[in-house]
Amino acid sequence: MKTAECVSPKHPDKMCDQISDAILDHLLKQDPKARVAVETMGGHGKVAIMGEITAHLGITPEEIKSIVHRITGENEEVFINLVEQSPEIAQGVNIDGAGDQGIMVGYACTDNDDMIPHELYLARSLCKFIYEKHPYDGKTQITLDEDQKITSIVASFGKTKAEDLRHLVAEWLGDHQLKTDDYTVYCNPAGDWNQCGFEADTGLTGRKIAVDCYGPQIPIGGGAFSGKDCTKVDRSGAYMARKIARDTMIQFQAKECTVKLAYAIGIPHPVMATAFVTNGQGLTSEHAITGEGRGKYLAPGAIRDFLKLDQPIYEETAKWGHFGNGFNWDK
Repeated sequence: MKTAECVSPKHPDKMCDQISDAILDHLLKQDPKARVAVETMGGHGKVAIMGEITAHLGITPEEIKSIVHRITGENEEVFINLVEQSPEIAQGVNIDGAGDQGIMVGYACTDNDDMIPHELYLARSLCKFIYEKHPYDGKTQITLDEDQKITSIVASFGKTKAEDLRHLVAEWLGDHQLKTDDYTVYCNPAGDWNQCGFEADTGLTGRKIAVDCYGPQIPIGGGAFSGKDCTKVDRSGAYMARKIARDTMIQFQAKECTVKLAYAIGIPHPVMATAFVTNGQGLTSEHAITGEGRGKYLAPGAIRDFLKLDQPIYEETAKWGHFGNGFNWDK
């Protein structure tokens, strides 16, 4: 059995992701070479912004507060502590080296048109469907059996009655012809709730990395994405790994492909680059990503140019997950 969850853009963690990425977008509009690593923490009427920014043109406190209030829809008190990037980190990045060490995982499969695990695909689809009618803090969760049939559905949305959620789940199932004979639906299982978002809970950038990636069945490298410019291979390397996984799966006419990259800080090329391809019979073969391409198109600068990662595209990635939503690395 496989289970995955999705959260709405009004979830506290997702609002923090969007704030961090909106600040990044603001800086990239002015300076495509901006170095940005911004973290957001918010809750209960207060939001804290901390991190490092090196850019020709900065961002004012008033501009940051405007971003926060636009995304949250509230008028929180905003604390800001932003400094320049450490010169000792910069010296490695300046020669097109990776901004940090780390492991990145890319994945693609034939479960659906978005090429992501089906349990995540369905959880995201249901969450989007409910959110269109009830744009509040909420979560969905889908469990599938070994035949990819739904065995349980969980939907919890603030300011939404359980009865309304049950009707929406039934409508969604009908639209997607997903009804099965044996499944259970849990709608607001702890009771209806109206206190939601930052009013009810604290949010933090990067705390939903399983939702941001491929769900809990696929390994996660460990690094979060939001608020980081493309010199941080946590982000750019993961995006490139997804692109390679997608293309390799298609090349080998495979059922799924997992790509793993690993970098050392200050070094342009990865210290590991491997693709694992699984065919329809469940047999897995390993393919090393070697040769000229390893040092050429997997360096941070080459990834930036190939995927156009110096553009202000990031706030949108923070809403519904970074893969399977039609971004450059999904094509």
